Formats: sequence, structure tokens, C-alpha cells
Amino acid sequence: MAKRPIVTLFLMTSVDGKISTGASDLLDVDRDFSTLDGVKEGLHQYYELEAQTDLWSLNTGRVMQKIGVNERTEAPEPMGVSFVIVDNRPHLDQNGVSYLCRWVRNLVLVTTNREHPAFSIQEKNLRIIYQENLHLTQLLEQLAEEHNVERLTVQSGGTLNGLFLREKLLDYVNIVVAPVLIGGKDTSSLIDGPSITERSQLDRLGVLQLERCEVLAHSYLHLCYRVVR
Repeated sequence: MAKRPIVTLFLMTSVDGKISTGASDLLDVDRDFSTLDGVKEGLHQYYELEAQTDLWSLNTGRVMQKIGVNERTEAPEPMGVSFVIVDNRPHLDQNGVSYLCRWVRNLVLVTTNREHPAFSIQEKNLRIIYQENLHLTQLLEQLAEEHNVERLTVQSGGTLNGLFLREKLLDYVNIVVAPVLIGGKDTSSLIDGPSITERSQLDRLGVLQLERCEVLAHSYLHLCYRVVR
């Protein structure tokens, strides 16, 4: 079996498992939770835990667009973390990609779009991986072989998280639960994507073993699971 990184899914969710405050890109947990009494008081704990995650983090161009990297013009304070960004549409423009290159240690941009604006950018810390179709197992093997990635934190949207689940690529699930209910069938959850429809597909579920449960301040929880093979 080819080597791949140990993969941890790390996100903040509501009690009902939502990772957004609604079904619109204008709504965002990071931004909106900071305005809610009873929720904003403990929000800092998530960011403190996030700062302790792996030195390689995987996310999506859509998430980067939501946090505004395409519009940022200021010089960022460089981070010691490296990013793997999956972006097909694309959601990132040239400014967004250039900003990320200045912000992170290394940027690996993964795309199925031959016209992605990243192809026109020359940066020493930018590596572009083109795939005809997104192949996560192959991507992880490349990250291990070409970039010596041993551990990877996934912080992407529900659809991509669902691909990691179905392809049995998650090793750990690390969740910060905020004391709020969001609801809405169209609001993104921790794991989205196609549902299983038959009992014969039950082996596609991710069975978890609780390794640690921390009760944080202001009614937050920190849940750490190992994925059972």
C-alpha cells in the first residue's frame, strides 16, 4: 500500500452538525458566531485549538473566497502552515492565489480546470496539481511522496468532507461543538454529498471511537474521535 498522510477532519459545528449559519455564501460561521450572544464568548477556544493542528491544512477555493482572499491587498503576516487548496470552478482569482502564496509557507493548488488563473502565476512556493477528475487517494499519495506530508488537517466544506468519508481516507475526526442550533436542510453539514440508499452500503459509514471529550468554557465541547477501520 502506498504511503499517505494521517488525515484529521477538524471543524467547528453547531449542536446539529452545521458548519455554516445558512444556505448562502454570505453567511459564515466564523463571522456570524462572533455576533451571537452566548456563542461569541467561547469562540476564541476554537481558534486556539486550530493553532495546534497539523502544519499542512487542506481546504477549498470556495472557503478561501468566502473569507475574502480575492479582495485582500494588504501584506499578510506569513504563517508557518502550508495549504492544500482544491479549487475547480475556480473560486480563486489571480489576486487570491498570489495572496495565499504570500500568506502560507507552501501552497499546493489542486484543480481539474486547465484554465485556472494559478497557471499564470510564478511563485517559488506554489505547486499546481492538475487532475482530470479529483482523485483524493492519488492526491494524498502525491503529497506524501513529493512534499513529505506526514499529517494533514482537513477543514473543507461538507461535500469534499463527504468524499474523504466515502473513500475511507479519514483517520481522526476532531470537532469543536458550539452551543447553538442552526437547522435548515440546505445548510451545509459536517458531512454532505450523496446519501446512501441501501443497507448494502452501510460499510460506507464512518464508525468512530471516542478518544477524548473536553468540556470547554461557555458551553462549548471538544470531541476527538478515531475512525474505526
